[in-house]
Amino acid sequence: MDIITKIEQEQLKQDVVNFNVGDSVKVHTRVVEGGKERIQIFAGIVIAKRGSGVNAAFTVRKISYGEGVERVFPVHTPRISKIEVTSRGKVRRAKLHYLRGRVGKRATAVKSAS
Repeated sequence: MDIITKIEQEQLKQDVVNFNVGDSVKVHTRVVEGGKERIQIFAGIVIAKRGSGVNAAFTVRKISYGEGVERVFPVHTPRISKIEVTSRGKVRRAKLHYLRGRVGKRATAVKSAS
């Protein structure tokens, strides 16, 4: 088991930003199209975090053209160039799946921590 933990430690990113559920984030992902590589930004609210270590992942939800879009990102993937926290949220739940049933401004409104 010691060799497995050693390999997992090598795979972990060292510069992970501290963020929580309810925070508004911008996730800068590397997208390869053909031979070119570019950065694409996915901005939304973190509605869930799960796992630990190499298996850690988080779900970001945004409203795009009136339709809810969710993406699950592994925290330690090389596809993510950086995670930018735009605003901190103050929530009382570990998972914000109730935002799926909301429409419009109510779907994005999470009280900011003051």
